[in-house]
Amino acid sequence: VKKFESKINVDGLITSVADARVPVMDRGFLYGDSIYEVFRTYHGIPLFFDEHWDRLRRSAKRVHMKLGFSKEQLTQKIKETVEMTYAPDLGQDVYVRYVVTRGEGPIDLFPSPALSTRYVILVRELLPWSSDFYSRGLSIAISKTRRNSIDALDPNIKGGNYLNNVLGVIEARAFGADDCLMLNASEFVTETSSSNIFFVIDGRLVTPSQNTGNLMGITKAAVHKACLENDLQTGEREIAASELVSATECFVTSATREVMPVLSIRVADGYMVEFPEGGGEVTRQVRSYYKMHVDKYLQEHAHFSLF
Repeated sequence: VKKFESKINVDGLITSVADARVPVMDRGFLYGDSIYEVFRTYHGIPLFFDEHWDRLRRSAKRVHMKLGFSKEQLTQKIKETVEMTYAPDLGQDVYVRYVVTRGEGPIDLFPSPALSTRYVILVRELLPWSSDFYSRGLSIAISKTRRNSIDALDPNIKGGNYLNNVLGVIEARAFGADDCLMLNASEFVTETSSSNIFFVIDGRLVTPSQNTGNLMGITKAAVHKACLENDLQTGEREIAASELVSATECFVTSATREVMPVLSIRVADGYMVEFPEGGGEVTRQVRSYYKMHVDKYLQEHAHFSLF
């Protein structure tokens, strides 16, 4: 009987996770000098594959990195890796993370133009989030750690250097929360450690604008579209931390979380802002609109299955 096995593809060598190797002199390891994307499949179809590829290219441009392969080549490499996991035989959906490092060279911060990039593709089982996060919600806490500013390390570079987010999560966990909510230096809301965030404030559905410093999330963009298709207005604007006490609903979005309700936010001095369990009316609407939007995408992209 075939069993699912997670696999890693390092520059064409596909092995088990335990046997995967990247050289110690790789700049991704030494400096976090890498970029990456994550997507999940639905019935074998990779959701928003083109959008993820486009964002990878934008990240590469922002960090002056030459990718060294085309979208078609990447698709082929991912397919080969997925096949080795037995997911196609089992009809099992997968989580795919692909990383591109700047390659290996001497210990020198300046990347020589002669370096060749290295790619790493990780394919593992799609582990569902605990159902509690949907029936109840996520608890988040504002961290003292501020989000990297756009002109220091732009959050729109989806890169391998995650210390900023790691520090935020450590703080949040110390408060007993699941995740952190990060502000920028001007006390405006940006995002959580790994998701975009939406609020209902004064009856309007809003998310922090790009100029505050947050990732142009692919799920966030899909949520905007899904709401538009169903005549639910959404907006992007600067949201001050001081406004959160007047928010009536809140949810986060990401490729694996989809639309996940937030139950509480710990704001300054331990004050808790609480939201309806399992999401309020707008959050529930958005969840169903997003699901419809994804279903439509899957019908339109049925030909592009990884298995």
